[in-house]
Amino acid sequence: MNVKRFTARTSRDALNLVRQALGDDAVVLSTKPCPEGVEVLAMAPESIEQIERIAAPAPQPMARPAARPAAAAPAKAAPAARPAAQAEVQKDVEQLAMSTLSFQDYVRERMLKRREAAMKAEAPQAEQRIEPEMSPLQAKLTARMNAPTAAQSAPMAAAPVVQAPAYREPPTLREEVRHAAPAPIPAHVPSLADVPHDAPRASHRASDEAVAAQRREQEVMMTELRSMKGLIEERFGALAFMEKLQRQPGQARLTQKLLDCGFSPALIRKLAESLSPDVSDENAWAAGVLERNLMTGEAEAALEDQGGVYALIGSTGVGKTTSTAKLAAAFATKYGAANLGLVTLDAYRVGAHEQLRAYGRILGVPVHTAHDRASLEDLLELLAAKKMVLIDTAGMAQRDSRTRELLDMLGHRSIQKLLVVNAAQQGETIEDVLVAYRASLCRGVILSKMDEAVKLGPAIDALIRHKLSVVGVANGQRVPEDWHRLSAHALVHRALRPTAGTAYRMDVSDMNLIFAAPQGRTANHGAAHL
Repeated sequence: MNVKRFTARTSRDALNLVRQALGDDAVVLSTKPCPEGVEVLAMAPESIEQIERIAAPAPQPMARPAARPAAAAPAKAAPAARPAAQAEVQKDVEQLAMSTLSFQDYVRERMLKRREAAMKAEAPQAEQRIEPEMSPLQAKLTARMNAPTAAQSAPMAAAPVVQAPAYREPPTLREEVRHAAPAPIPAHVPSLADVPHDAPRASHRASDEAVAAQRREQEVMMTELRSMKGLIEERFGALAFMEKLQRQPGQARLTQKLLDCGFSPALIRKLAESLSPDVSDENAWAAGVLERNLMTGEAEAALEDQGGVYALIGSTGVGKTTSTAKLAAAFATKYGAANLGLVTLDAYRVGAHEQLRAYGRILGVPVHTAHDRASLEDLLELLAAKKMVLIDTAGMAQRDSRTRELLDMLGHRSIQKLLVVNAAQQGETIEDVLVAYRASLCRGVILSKMDEAVKLGPAIDALIRHKLSVVGVANGQRVPEDWHRLSAHALVHRALRPTAGTAYRMDVSDMNLIFAAPQGRTANHGAAHL
C-alpha cells in the first residue's frame, strides 16, 4: 500500500488533489498545517483491503524439535531484518487500526490544541488550560506525526505481523477527570496574610503613626504649658495689682469709683497707675484728666453756623432722623428754610421717609429721596447753592453686610459723616459700632438718648480711647429744644455722677475679678496719653 502526501493553500484544494489522484473513495489519514498551507496524507481504497489481510490471524507454526548445535548454522541464514520489519509493521498497523472518522477527529483535536497553544503564547497572562493526558495509542500517533514523513511516504513492506490489538476509543477529558485519584489536600493553605511581602510597608506605616502620635502629644503638652503660663501670669498680675491697691488706698478708692461708673478696666488701670500718692482728692484729679482727654466742639462754631453737607449714620434706632430734624430746625431758625436742603436714603423701612417729610413740611423744606450713589450725586449738584444739606440714612446693624455699601455710597468728597451713638448702650456695643462705622473717618459724634442712659461712663470712655469729638448731644424727643452742645466738663461730670442702684456696685474684694488679665493682654486703644 502507498500513502501519498498532498499540499495546497486550503483544505478544499488539498481534498480536490486527493480526489483527482486516488478517486472519490480515497481514505484521508491526516490533515495538518504546513508552510505551504495544508498537508493531507491519503491512500487508495485498495490499501484498506491489504491492511485487513495483513491484520488477519496467521496460522501458528507447529513446534519443531530443538536443533542440534551442529544444525543451527542453516537457521542463521534467515534474513536478519525479519524481527525489525515485524516491529515496524506492527507499529503501522496500530496507527492505522482506528477508523477514518476517528483519525480525523484526532487530527482536528490536535489542530485545536495547537491553535490554543499559539493563543496562549500571545497572551501570557491568561490562565493555563489543563490538557488531559493522552492514551498510549495517542502518544504513539503523536510521535509518529511529528516524525519526518519520509518513512510514511515509502511503501510499506509486506511481512507477516502479529495481530493488532482491538481499537478502543480514547477516554474523554471528563472520564479521565472522574477516574483520576483526588489530589491530597494540604493541611494548611497559605493565605495572602501569610505572605510577608507587605511587612516593610506595614513597618513604615507603624513608624509614621508613632511619630505622628508623638508629635500630637508634644503639641498638647505645649498647649497645656502655655495655658499654665498664662494662668500664672494672670494670677500674679492680679495679686501684684491688688497688693499695690492695698498699699495705696487712694488708687483703690478711685478704681472702685470708676468701675461703678462703667469705665473700662483699660482706662481705669492707666488712671490708677498715673495717680500720685500726693493727690488728696483722687476723684477731682481723675475728672480733670478725663476732661483734658475728651474732645468736644465747644471751642468751634456750631454745625448750623458752619454749614456744609452732613450725612448722619449709625445703627438701628439710635435717633438719626430725629437728630436730623433737630439740626435742620436749628439751622432754619437762624438762616431760613430757603438755605436748607434735606435728602433721605432710608428706603428700607416702611414709611421711613414720611417721618422726615413731616418735619420738612413743618419747616417748609422739600425732602428729596436718593436710591443710589448716582442719584445722590445728582441731588448734591442740584442743591449745591444751599448753605447746609442734611442727609438722613437708613439704620443698619453694625455687623450688617450692607453697612459697607452705605459707607461706599457716602464716599463723595463733599459729604461729611456724623456718627450717631446711643449713650445708653453697653460699652462693648459702642466699641463695636465705632469700629464698624469707621468712626475715625467721621467729622464727629452725636450722643443721642442721654436721658435714657443710666451710666454715661461707657460712651465717654469709648470716645476718649478712640479720640473722637462730640459735636452735639440729644437728650429727648422734642424738636429742636432737646438739641444741645455740652462741654467736656459737663459730660465728665455727668459720667462721674453716682448711681442710685446698689445691685451692680462693685465691692473691693471683687475687683480682682476685673483685673485678673495681665496688662500686656489688655488693649489700651489710645489711653496711653492719659
